[in-house]
Amino acid sequence: MATIPALILCLRDRHVILDADLARLYGVPTKRLNEQVRRNPGRFPPDFAFTLSADEWAALRSQSATLNARGRGQHRKYPPTAFTEHGALMAANILKSPRAVAMSVYVIRAFVKMREDIAANSAILRRLAEIDKTLLVHDVTLREILQKLRPLLEPPQPAPRPEIGFHVKEDASPYRTRRKPRPAPSG
Repeated sequence: MATIPALILCLRDRHVILDADLARLYGVPTKRLNEQVRRNPGRFPPDFAFTLSADEWAALRSQSATLNARGRGQHRKYPPTAFTEHGALMAANILKSPRAVAMSVYVIRAFVKMREDIAANSAILRRLAEIDKTLLVHDVTLREILQKLRPLLEPPQPAPRPEIGFHVKEDASPYRTRRKPRPAPSG
């Protein structure tokens, strides 16, 4: 079974859990869960639970890997109901099964944890935006400092080393004359 946070989806800018997943967590058939929701419409206003539109349901179905090939009755005829955090708690209250009551605590904690994570992420993103603005203001100054530091960061060029040993340079002495070649011996 998947973990509870993996079952929570974002639909219509809300975090929801689908009826089949919630029923499986609560240990009841999906049919029974939806039956109780229909019998208690006053407990499930639109901000607690809503039925997915045909487009939303088609998009969700296309994301799942494959359909079960066991034949008739294996696939849903109607779009699922999506439950928000409050709707999941209300569903546990109307089902009244011990497992539903026990699991509702974990479901609510998963929703709360997700909300906290989103708040933390948005706080981090706000701080990064502030830092980015600060860097843009100081960018010119930092660039000038870096240009001045760059020569200091480069390794120094080695000084030319003097040659070691005795070297005679051909044209070093103006008094030195060239020898005339000797004539070849005759003979």
